[in-house]
Amino acid sequence: MPDVIRLTYRVEAPGDVERVAAKIASDQSTGTFVALPGETPELKARVAARVVAIRPLAPVGTPSFGDPHGQEPARPRTFNRADVDIDFPLDAVGTDLAALMTIAIGGTYSIQQLTGVRVVDMVLPPAFADAHPGPQFGTPGSLRLTGVEGRPIIGTIVKPALGLRPAESAAMVRELVEAEVDFIKDDEKLMSPAYSSLAERVRAIMPIVLDHEQKTGKKVMYAFNISSADPEQMLRDHDIVADAGGNAAVIAIQSVGFGGLSFLRKRSRLVIHAHRAGWDLLTRHPGLGLGFKVYQQFWRLLGVDQFQINGIGAKYWEPDGSFVSSFADVTTPIFSPRDTALPVVCSGQWGGQAPETYERTGRTLDLMYLCGGGVVSHPGGPAAGVRAVRQAWEAAVAGVPLARHAEDHPELAQSLAKFGGPSGDA
Repeated sequence: MPDVIRLTYRVEAPGDVERVAAKIASDQSTGTFVALPGETPELKARVAARVVAIRPLAPVGTPSFGDPHGQEPARPRTFNRADVDIDFPLDAVGTDLAALMTIAIGGTYSIQQLTGVRVVDMVLPPAFADAHPGPQFGTPGSLRLTGVEGRPIIGTIVKPALGLRPAESAAMVRELVEAEVDFIKDDEKLMSPAYSSLAERVRAIMPIVLDHEQKTGKKVMYAFNISSADPEQMLRDHDIVADAGGNAAVIAIQSVGFGGLSFLRKRSRLVIHAHRAGWDLLTRHPGLGLGFKVYQQFWRLLGVDQFQINGIGAKYWEPDGSFVSSFADVTTPIFSPRDTALPVVCSGQWGGQAPETYERTGRTLDLMYLCGGGVVSHPGGPAAGVRAVRQAWEAAVAGVPLARHAEDHPELAQSLAKFGGPSGDA
C-alpha cells in the first residue's frame, strides 16, 4: 500500500454498520452536509477515503458512549459492531503526524450515528519513514550505554512521594550505583519542584555516576525528568543534563505533545525514556478511544528510545494480555528494526514476575525491567533489592523455580517473603 494510510476502526452503531463506515470515510475526507462548489467526481477519486473491508463482530447490548443526555430513552436491544478498514490517500493527508491524528482519528468520535468507536490498527506507507527521525538509540543504544549483555537492563525509580531533597536523592543513588544497578530514573511526577530543582538534582547525582564510572568502567544510566509544556525550557533542561555527562531523560510524552517531542528529538543528545501518563484517558474503555498498537507508532516515529508499557501483575488496571500485546507492538518494526523501541517493563514489578515475563515475551532479554518499591523497599535495602531482581532473572532464564533458587540466594528469599511469592505486588 505505497500511497494510502490504512486505519482500522472498531465501529459500534444501532443501525447499518456499512452505512456508518461509509460516513466515517466521507466525513473524514471529502464529505460535508451539502455539496460544495468545485466538488467533482475526479476530485473525490483523488483525495476521498475509501472503505476497503468490513469484518462483523458480535453485537453488544449496551452502547459504549451511553446516553449523552443522562437519560435512558427507548433504544435497540443490540448494537452492531465491526472492524472497518478505511484507506486515506497519502496525497490528502501527507506525512505530518498532527494532520494524521486530526484527519484519520480526531474527528471520528463526533459522528452522531456512532455509539462507540475505537481505533485498533494503523498501517503507514514508507513515506513516513523518511519524514520522521525515529529512535536515536533504541534497544542497541540502550544496551551499549548501560554495558548490559545477556540479561535485561535492571532499573529502579527515585520516587517523588518521598520528598527527597537533592542530597538525599544522591545518597540513595550512591547506594544503588554501588549495587551495580543499570538504570535509575526520576519519577514522572518529579520535574523541578522547589525542594528538588532539576539543576540541583543534576549537580548532586551526576558526580556519583561519573565517579563510579571512573572507578569501575560502568556508567549507570540516570534518566532525569525534563518534561515541560515549553519546548525551549525542555531543551535548556536537556542541555543541563547532557553537559553534566548525563545520557538519558524522562519525557511524559502525552503531556509534552507531538510538537514538544519533535522539537526535542531533533536536538537531543540523550536517550528518550517515554512515560505514557495520560494514555489511560484514551484507551481504558474497551469500546472507545485509541489502542496502544496505534498510539505507540506516533511516538516511535517522533523518536522515543525506551517505552514504558506496564508489566505482568501490574498494580494498575491493565490486564496481563494487554501488556504482552504492547510488548510485541513496540518491538515490531514499523518499517525496519531501527524504529523499534526498548520495552520497559514496569508498574509493581519485582523479581516474582520475572519467570512469566520471560516466557510470555518470547524468552527475550532485550528489555528493561524497572522496579520501584520492588527494589527500594526490599527488607535488606535497595542494594539487596537490585541483587534480588538479578537473581530472579537468573532463575527465570535457567528454568529454575524461584523458591528453589532462593534457597541459596538470601536476597531473593527476602523478596519472596515480603512481596508474597511469584504473584505478589510491589
